[in-house]
Amino acid sequence: MKPKGQRKIVDDRPGWDEYFMNIAELVSTRATCLRRRVGAVLVKDRRILATGYNGAPSKITHCIVTGCLREKLKVPSGERHELCRGLHAEQNVLLQAALYGVTTRDSILYITNQPCIICAKMIINAGIKEIVFKGDYPDTMACNFLQEAKIKVRILK
Repeated sequence: MKPKGQRKIVDDRPGWDEYFMNIAELVSTRATCLRRRVGAVLVKDRRILATGYNGAPSKITHCIVTGCLREKLKVPSGERHELCRGLHAEQNVLLQAALYGVTTRDSILYITNQPCIICAKMIINAGIKEIVFKGDYPDTMACNFLQEAKIKVRILK
């Protein structure tokens, strides 16, 4: 029985997965890609190590100014990644960690979309142990590589 005059305390905080995915979704709002906004958050021991979103490199004009080369060339999603001004959110989160000397080994990557094959290969070599994502992406090869590398993959609903 609670003492008179005290309120019942309700813990309605989000779980860790929901918390970090919400942050990834917020990070994605900074994206400058015209086709898809993606955010990534690199986490270790429930602490944020780095964030990244998709868009053109620093000091390069963004697609929101120049227009989308991939749209102009009618390149389907998931193909011809080299025909793009931008970097993927996963690439940017890894580059931010490298720029500031933060290790990525044994970390967890929260991403708003499934990684492509290029990002999957980078994630594998970065020593990331787990990926949590929400949205899909048309790249079966990426899924196969992550499975072969024994990286845990979880999809949030």
